[in-house]
Amino acid sequence: MDIGKTAAPERPAPVPDAPDTGYRPSAHEQERQRYRRSRKRRHTWVSTLCTLIGLVVVGAAAVASPGWERVDSLFFDGAELRAALPDLLRGFWLNIQMFLVAEVLILVLGLLIALVRVTRAPGLQPLRLAATVYVDVFRGVPTLLLVFLVGFGLPALQLQGTPSEPWILGVIALTLSYTAYVAEVFRAGLNSVHPAQRNAARALGLNERQAVRHVVLPQAVRNVLPPLLNDFISLQKDTA
Repeated sequence: MDIGKTAAPERPAPVPDAPDTGYRPSAHEQERQRYRRSRKRRHTWVSTLCTLIGLVVVGAAAVASPGWERVDSLFFDGAELRAALPDLLRGFWLNIQMFLVAEVLILVLGLLIALVRVTRAPGLQPLRLAATVYVDVFRGVPTLLLVFLVGFGLPALQLQGTPSEPWILGVIALTLSYTAYVAEVFRAGLNSVHPAQRNAARALGLNERQAVRHVVLPQAVRNVLPPLLNDFISLQKDTA
């Protein structure tokens, strides 16, 4: 072999093409697909047009009403909006702060109460009874009434260390109310996991705490995400 010559690089083997299944839509199927696409476009245009017509009719009826001038001066005055905008932004920021603090507290406390209610340890029977009473009582108390009781009743007790800031009292009241609902949501999620999942985890050598943490709890949380989002949407509106 000549040393001065270099071996030509080997070409990669050609990749075989994907096997042709031989399926070709028939003319009738192609016509059906074209009809479905055209019908979808037509429905979209009709829905958009009907929505615009409805908005125009409602707007025209509102403008033509006798009290429109007063409504316009109260809600659509640009000068009033610019003057009130700083206060609105401060209130919105306070709303976000209360929501974030209450959400974390509600998630943690609700999950703990749900775990206490579904545990089978005989030594936790007093805690299970207390959790059941708490959930049943606070779910039956209206949220607004609870806000008044905590906001005015707690400072009236004049206990040492009692918070006096209104937003902290509001967070406490909302946490007490929504924790009862979220605890039931978590409990439903824990009970929705089939007992075979827990038994399989125990058969693999996991203890009860590990089975709940690594097997039962992830499935339960995934099952209850939609109702949890509903509760937190309501919480955001109540903090406002």
